[in-house]
Amino acid sequence: MRKEIVKATTAGVLATLLLGALVLIGSRRLQNFDAALVAYTFATVFAVFGVVYRYAMWIQRPPTAVYFRRGWQVFLNPKWLGRNTIELSKRLVSGFALNAFIWRRGKARWGAHWLIMWGCLIAAAITFPLVFGWIHFEAPLNEFDKYTIFVFGFPTITLPVDSFLAFMIFHGLIWSSFLVIAGVMLAFRRRMRDHGAAALQQFGEDILPLLLLFAISITGLAIWASYKFMGGYAFTFLSVTHAATVIFTLLWLPFGKFFHIFQRPAQLGVAFYKDVGESMPPAKCARCGEGYAPQMQVDDLIEVQRRLGYTYEMESESGADHYQRICPRCRRSMLALAQGSLWYQAREHESVV
Repeated sequence: MRKEIVKATTAGVLATLLLGALVLIGSRRLQNFDAALVAYTFATVFAVFGVVYRYAMWIQRPPTAVYFRRGWQVFLNPKWLGRNTIELSKRLVSGFALNAFIWRRGKARWGAHWLIMWGCLIAAAITFPLVFGWIHFEAPLNEFDKYTIFVFGFPTITLPVDSFLAFMIFHGLIWSSFLVIAGVMLAFRRRMRDHGAAALQQFGEDILPLLLLFAISITGLAIWASYKFMGGYAFTFLSVTHAATVIFTLLWLPFGKFFHIFQRPAQLGVAFYKDVGESMPPAKCARCGEGYAPQMQVDDLIEVQRRLGYTYEMESESGADHYQRICPRCRRSMLALAQGSLWYQAREHESVV
């Protein structure tokens, strides 16, 4: 078995064991664990193993490994740590909370992404703690009009059942469903009206994720409507259908488009890498002496190419030991000169013959 597979498998097993330990601890040895939700728990455990395994494999790829290692190095460097911390706060707000990078690509596209993202985050923040038994509600002694919220078995706040805050908390999954459905509708609208997007989309990468999110949200709303307005009509069927869609999505999570959710934060490290690289003296072209790229980026690119088996080492009159030491403009010039030399040699050969 390859070394990277062993590392990824080990990471996945450790993450699974850690989650299992947290479930036992958070639910007070399963005292607060709802056995009816055990299928969700096993699906989540599988998803955690798959996500961690795939992420560990991805992070060991030479280009990703270099960016990942360098990203942490430049972020934690005492010389830039203060500035990086401030930039991290800005980027978390603009890039993560507001999705500003998508706003520049279109308002409708931004709206779809923002609604789906926040709907899923709210739903996950509510669902997983409830499934694992980390959060549960109890009525105080002889106070049946109130609920106390327990987190990891410890009492936190007590709310009147008919209070506005209790209403918002108890219906959190309803609000998240509305957000996701609106986002999915905007996303489908773009795919139906934008001919460029329609030509490039694939079912497994573009349509299936939206269908799964829509199915989870609409069946969840149907369950609420069943017990709220229809006296429990078709409740069992709806709950089983909802569970099936959620479990399928969790099982598919490590393999489909949703995996980019876990890859995306790595872009922060790339951004810090670029910021620090641009603040340092640039690499000088071995041929013309002009600066053309951050020195750190050039050195790392050479390392990655060597690890991938690409050999661009060279010997030239300019003293360059590697093709990456030459700026793009000089590379084009060298190519033109080489082609001209070959053409001239061919003409000379024809004249001799």
